[in-house]
Amino acid sequence: MITPALPPPRRQPGTSAKEASITAWALAARTGDPVAVDRFVRALHRDVRHYVTFLGADPQSAEDLTQDTFLRALGSLHRFEGRSSARTWLLAIARRAVVDSIRYDSSRPRLAATDDWESAVERTQPRHLPGFDDGIALAELLAALPDDRREAFVLTQMLGLPYAEAADVSDCPIGTVRSRVARARTSLIAWLNEAERTVPVAAAA
Repeated sequence: MITPALPPPRRQPGTSAKEASITAWALAARTGDPVAVDRFVRALHRDVRHYVTFLGADPQSAEDLTQDTFLRALGSLHRFEGRSSARTWLLAIARRAVVDSIRYDSSRPRLAATDDWESAVERTQPRHLPGFDDGIALAELLAALPDDRREAFVLTQMLGLPYAEAADVSDCPIGTVRSRVARARTSLIAWLNEAERTVPVAAAA
């Protein structure tokens, strides 16, 4: 049996220069430079949205959380000194935004009808990803992981952060991040193998 390949990390040669440019834009944005602000937001908007989504944000709130992240970041830029990459700094803010949102939502009744949000989630599941046969959605598999392992996997394998930066975002030792990623990959491969065995049977039924 051929084990389906997991998505490769997005980090490519030359990314360090790109990260330096993004961090430079963040530093320039502290002075109110509108061009730098625009470039900073555009460069990281997609990654922030993916991150908050895979941390558990439903499709209806993911964009709101993304906007909230950038509002928080732009309001705190005067404290950003470039000691870490702007991406690492911003994802840490996104993480806090998600945590705050979860705490807020847990303190009030949920008003959305179940059918509505379940349909919305289903419509936004990524399909036909490399290595995922028969429409198995990566998001569905990631959702089954414990929160800490899912976060570590998304940060390092999908957003391409180095383990050290992922550790900074998650506020834990780098060895813990490596362990979480390894366990996440083991679980995902096992589930992919299981799906490979069961999907054809279901399709034939």
